[in-house]
Amino acid sequence: MTKSSQSNGKRTATARRSSGDKPVSVMDAKGKSGRSNDPGLDKDELLLLYRVMVMTRMMEERALNLQRQSRIGFYVPCTGQEASHVGTAFALRDSDWVFPAYRQPGIMLLRGAPTQQIVDEWYGNEGDLCKGRQMPVHNSFRAINFVSISSPIATQLTQATGAGIAAKYRGEDTVVMTYMGDGGTSENDFHAGLNFAGVFNAPVVFVCENNHWAISVPLERQTASETIAIKAEAYGMPGVRVDGNDVLAVYQVAKEAVQRARQGKGPTLIETVTYRVGPHSSSDDPTRYREDSEVEAWRKRDPIERFKAYLKTKRIWTQDLEDEMRAEIKTEINDAVKQAETKANPSPASMFDDVYRDMTSQLAEQRDELLSSGQLGPDEEGAFPL
Repeated sequence: MTKSSQSNGKRTATARRSSGDKPVSVMDAKGKSGRSNDPGLDKDELLLLYRVMVMTRMMEERALNLQRQSRIGFYVPCTGQEASHVGTAFALRDSDWVFPAYRQPGIMLLRGAPTQQIVDEWYGNEGDLCKGRQMPVHNSFRAINFVSISSPIATQLTQATGAGIAAKYRGEDTVVMTYMGDGGTSENDFHAGLNFAGVFNAPVVFVCENNHWAISVPLERQTASETIAIKAEAYGMPGVRVDGNDVLAVYQVAKEAVQRARQGKGPTLIETVTYRVGPHSSSDDPTRYREDSEVEAWRKRDPIERFKAYLKTKRIWTQDLEDEMRAEIKTEINDAVKQAETKANPSPASMFDDVYRDMTSQLAEQRDELLSSGQLGPDEEGAFPL
C-alpha cells in the first residue's frame, strides 16, 4: 500500500507496489532493452517518436514563458509525461479517434496538426479553430480525429464509449482511445464509461496517466485499490500497468490493446505509471503540497533522456542530429508565435457560427442585427466579449 508522510505541511506520496503490479517495461534506466521485448520499430519510427517528444517539451517551455510574460493567459504542462501519451497514440491508425484529457499535446503533433494552429489557440486569435471560445490548450482538430479537450474531469470517457459503440454499430474498423489522470478515476464518468464499454464490448482503449497527483491530492486519496489497472476487472476487461516513462513499453502495451479492440474483443484499461514534474497548470504552485526531493527523484527518470539513451545504444542518436532537430523546432515555434501575435481577435459576429451545423433563421437574424447596429465600432475585429 502507498504510504504518505507529513513534512513542513506537505504530503509526499510514494508509488504503489505489490507482487503482482510491477509495470511492464522494455528499457531499463540506462535505455537498454532485451531482444525478446523490444517492439522492433525502425529508425524512422524511432526518430519520429523522439522528435515529437522533444517538440512537445520545447513548445511547453515556450508557452510557459509566454504565460509568465502575460502574452497568453494559461497553460497546462506535461513535462515528464511525454512518453505516456505519445507512445500510446503511436499505436493508432490515422482513422482512429482520440478523446483526450488536457495533458496530451504531443498527440496533436504526432497526428500532424499544424504548429501554427496549435499556437493560435493559445492566443485565442482569429486563426484559432475554436474562435477564442475555449481556454488555452483546449484544442479541437476534426481533421486529425482529435476531439475537443474538455476542462471537466473525465467527461471524455463516456463520450469515447459512445463513439466506440457507434463505430461498432456502423461496422467501421475504428478504435477509440481516451485519456484521464488518476484523479479522473474518482469521477462518476469513469464508472459509467468503463461499465458501458465492458457491457457493450466497445472498441475503446482507456488510458489512465497515473501521475500521482490530482492537483494537490495524492494518489492514496483517490483510491484504496492496489493499482488503477486492477479496477478493470470489475468492468470485465483487461487491465495493464506499464512504465509510463518508457515510450517503447507504452507503445507495445497500447498496440496490443488496439489490436484487441480492432478484432472485436472489447476494451482495455491501461495504467501508465508516470509523474507530473511541473505544476498542475500555470496557475498552480506545487511546492505548497509536495516535496522537492520527490520531484527530483522522478526528474532523474526523464522519459526523453531515457529514450535518447536507447537511441544511442542503437547508434541512431548523434549530437549533430540533436542540434539540428532542436534548431528546426525552435525556428518553427518562434515563427508560429510571431505570426500569432500579428493576428486580430475573433470577430464578435463569429459567436453565431458553429452553434448548429446549419445556421437557423433566428441566429442569422440576430447576427445581421448585430452587424447593422453599429455596436461593433469601427473595428469589427474587436475583442471577443467574454
